[in-house]
Amino acid sequence: MEKPTFVYVTYIRTTPEKLWRALLEPEFTRQYWVETHQESDWKPGASWRLMLSDGRVLDTGEIVEIDPPRRLVLTWRNEFKPELRAEGFSRMTYELEQQGESVKLTVIHQMDGPGTKFIEAVSHGWPQILASLKSLLETGSSLEETRHWQEGGCKTKE
Repeated sequence: MEKPTFVYVTYIRTTPEKLWRALLEPEFTRQYWVETHQESDWKPGASWRLMLSDGRVLDTGEIVEIDPPRRLVLTWRNEFKPELRAEGFSRMTYELEQQGESVKLTVIHQMDGPGTKFIEAVSHGWPQILASLKSLLETGSSLEETRHWQEGGCKTKE
């Protein structure tokens, strides 16, 4: 059986170290990822949480593998939508690879089992979040649509 999978590849004019920091550090994520930050000790087996600025937990998981600034693998479960939480844990991977003056960023998000609404949801969210990250690193400004939390997530066109 094939695992439902979302894959996104983008090239960002930056260094692997700067991109790594932007993916993990709160002063960056709050700017392009709807005012969220991540909490973790960033080592294998450590817990991971994606937090809203008001203290609500959006997503939880565990660090599976970490190799700064090249690769991060973690389990991921949505905590704020009951129908998505019921699907259990997914697996998310960041892969960073220097490509000349840019960094190739690959995001892979997959679930066990068919018919997942979670992968459908991240397939709408990731492209906008990653476009905003790219904009922030290349121009100094994130996309307006991803700067603030809206109930249900970022402002995306369905």
